Amino acid sequence: MWKWLHPYAKADRAYQLCNTLLPYFAVITVVCMLVGWVWGLAYAPADYQQKDSYRIIFIHVPSAILSMGAYSSMAIAAVIALVWQLRNAELAVIAIAPVGACVTAIALITGAAWGKPMWGAWWVWDARLTSELILLFLYLGVLSLYHAFEDKKAAGRAAAILAIVGVINLPIIHFSVEWWNTLHQGATITKFDTKAIDSSMFWPLMVNIVAFAGFVGTVTLMRLKNEILQREKHRPWVRQLLNRG
Repeated sequence: MWKWLHPYAKADRAYQLCNTLLPYFAVITVVCMLVGWVWGLAYAPADYQQKDSYRIIFIHVPSAILSMGAYSSMAIAAVIALVWQLRNAELAVIAIAPVGACVTAIALITGAAWGKPMWGAWWVWDARLTSELILLFLYLGVLSLYHAFEDKKAAGRAAAILAIVGVINLPIIHFSVEWWNTLHQGATITKFDTKAIDSSMFWPLMVNIVAFAGFVGTVTLMRLKNEILQREKHRPWVRQLLNRG
């Protein structure tokens, strides 16, 4: 793994990789978001119980999945930063954190909006909702801890440690509907052995999940580029890049 990571330990190589990947992620985001939202919100059939109110699933479920996916990616970057002492991995942690916080907030807001007609309340201290709220606090905690230190090396290390410790919340979120008696419905798209969701709803949902994944990737790459430039602003290659721009 070190042989693969070693070239990208250099800031300029990591910056070039971001530039290479960014257009692909951006195109995937725009195309899948347009197709997924139009397909899901306009053409997918209404649910026989929830009618059209279920359509929020095409935003809520992808944002909820990516809230955990982004945190997993942040934790992996944190492990790399601590084990292999790669500064760019520390920057990746900080680049991911606000993006993950954003999609987590979307998941909570849309979940509350969906819960009102289904449960009769905007918010209940349900196990799934509460653990998802804790995930938002973990993202904000990583950001706050990083910016609390003047020494950015110590800040990156502290933020990485918190990111790794917070991983314990991910299985709690995922299995909360099975471990506790909650109002939140159980898993649907992960139950491949049963017909939990009709294909006319399943496929636009998959497209929207890819769209949100592309969104997280796009914004993270943009933020990572900015973090690299900010950290390396005194380097000759950055000065040359700015002068050329």
